[in-house]
Amino acid sequence: MDDTRQPEDEQTKLWNGTAGHAWADNQEVLDAMFKPFEDLLAEAVVASSARQVLDVGCGTGRTTLAVARRLGTKGRCTGIDISEPMLAAARARAEQEGTPARFIRANAQLHAFEPASFDMIISRFGVMFFEDPVRAFANLRHAATNNAEFLAIAWRSPSENPFMTTAERAAAPLVSNIPARRPDAPGQFAFADSNRVHRILEESGWAGIDIQPIDVTCTLPEKELVNYLTRFGLLSRVLQDADDRTRTHVIETVRAAFEPFVHGAEVRYTAACWKVEARASASP
Repeated sequence: MDDTRQPEDEQTKLWNGTAGHAWADNQEVLDAMFKPFEDLLAEAVVASSARQVLDVGCGTGRTTLAVARRLGTKGRCTGIDISEPMLAAARARAEQEGTPARFIRANAQLHAFEPASFDMIISRFGVMFFEDPVRAFANLRHAATNNAEFLAIAWRSPSENPFMTTAERAAAPLVSNIPARRPDAPGQFAFADSNRVHRILEESGWAGIDIQPIDVTCTLPEKELVNYLTRFGLLSRVLQDADDRTRTHVIETVRAAFEPFVHGAEVRYTAACWKVEARASASP
């Protein structure tokens, strides 16, 4: 299902362009790297009594399908995302494995959800990109049944996640056009401030808010590291316009900076995240 009436903002353009294609092309590597979070969310659904689950920012659908498999014939999981390249991959996966998941291409901030249609809403790194997060979470509250559960994983601060910022720091002396990170702006670290996240949820009608830090070990094969650091994050945008000589020099420098994370054939780092939980109050 597509909602083509919604305007294209910066995030929509990004995730339907280079970023979305990069995730779709590298879905297996990324899904393996973030498998601990998939397991956390899927197990939480099983532990609840949820039967109709919404996965916000579902991307290529790995978590959506994991939840759908756990629910079996007792329920259904729906994924929503703005990225057509990623959703195409998600739908192909669902068809290939015969898992009955539903996918919607739309902005969850604006999409006209059927009221009170989900008894649990989850997200793996998919809720930090809204232009107006209070409006977005109010819309999700509208889609939730009374007492529905909300559970999301979001990144803590850049300083607590050096793996995610090493590339841009190492490249900074060599290139001048790396975009500056803006605190609270839509993006990877938009939910770094837990007090801000609490205010967003409270103002949008959620209750029982609990935000706890979690530190999770993530891994990827060393052979995938150069591809990862050149196709994801702020550095990937800079390298698109770099000449061959500059590109080679930057990649060599950045790869050397990642050496502390390399352990033989494996790259290993700690993902510093928030586990954000809330409940849909009876009176939004």
